[in-house]
Amino acid sequence: MIVGGIVVSIPFIWMITSAFKPESEALRIPPTLLPEHPTLENFRHLFTELNFLVYLRNTLIIVFFSFIGLLFNGMAGYGFAKFEFNGREKIFYLVLATMMIPGQVTMIPVYLLLNGIGLTNTLPGIILPGLVAAFSIFLFRQFMTTIPTDLIEAARLDGAGEFYIFFRLIIPIAKPIFAVQGILAFIGAWNSFLWPLIVANDESLYTLSVGLSLLQGQYGNNFALQMAGAAFMVVPIIIIFSFFQKYIVEGFTMSGIK
Repeated sequence: MIVGGIVVSIPFIWMITSAFKPESEALRIPPTLLPEHPTLENFRHLFTELNFLVYLRNTLIIVFFSFIGLLFNGMAGYGFAKFEFNGREKIFYLVLATMMIPGQVTMIPVYLLLNGIGLTNTLPGIILPGLVAAFSIFLFRQFMTTIPTDLIEAARLDGAGEFYIFFRLIIPIAKPIFAVQGILAFIGAWNSFLWPLIVANDESLYTLSVGLSLLQGQYGNNFALQMAGAAFMVVPIIIIFSFFQKYIVEGFTMSGIK
């Protein structure tokens, strides 16, 4: 497994080291693994001469609102798990049914809806469709069905309101599933590419993924600059996944079993 891990990590190591190489050294034959003359010029070029600072700002805004959407999904999962109302099971099955529809199928109808209300080529138009995720609601519901109903009833008898119960009682108990969904929401928002590319016509609304694609087209021969952009895009995901991968596996396992 160690040998396999080293082999798999070679492309990532090559990407990171090449990001610190001058352009001439990145094209050298035979290639060098470690940079002989390390430089930060490639990263400086990304933020001073290209729009990567704008792309980063847009991506962080999308990440922030994805966490807001995560809270809404948690509320929906809690409602399906602990509230009795007419058509609860049918509505939940309808939510599950949407998971079988490929996202590419719904892009055109969603785009037409946003265009009808004037939200195309805007950040709200990029953010709104991603606030709700059926898979996230499903995982929250599966986990929250395991929370004892007697505990919630006791809080209600003590005079606690529903919002107080959710934020002060349910969220602390459901920390594991919130951690898992938070990681997945961050990764999904950080890597957002296709939908921002479709909705946004203005380059000032592009995300890091779209910017990296433009970089590959405009600077196709500058491999060092491309590696710098890719490293800036990929390294945060690698770090987060390395530290929290056990929570992702445990969260899926726990939600499925319970």
